[in-house]
Amino acid sequence: QVQLVESGGGLVQAGGSQRLSCAASGRTFSVSNMAWFRQAPGKQRAFVAALNRYGLSTLYADSVKGRFTISRDNAKNTVYLQMNSLKPEDAAVYYCALDPLPRGPGVMAQEYAYWGRGTQVTVSS
Repeated sequence: QVQLVESGGGLVQAGGSQRLSCAASGRTFSVSNMAWFRQAPGKQRAFVAALNRYGLSTLYADSVKGRFTISRDNAKNTVYLQMNSLKPEDAAVYYCALDPLPRGPGVMAQEYAYWGRGTQVTVSS
């Protein structure tokens, strides 16, 4: 059974940086696509970033491109989301997700079978 636990959320000022981490249990992490999604109050869960098992193929939502960086450390079973130049509209609960199937990383929530419980990111203006 795969378990994902996010950490690193909190309050940050607009323009600041924050790094989220997601630790995975189980043996599938190193062969899985990983992604971050976020959900703001009253909005649907939205794709943020994803990368493949090797960390060489990445996808980003247009709204975060150039500001956020997704990366992974397979030795630590951990995926990261480095967020720079944060804006108030980046405030949301951020979720880590895992897709264990042998395919390229996707942007749809339905493609990810396992999810963490989320970590809150608050951006003050």
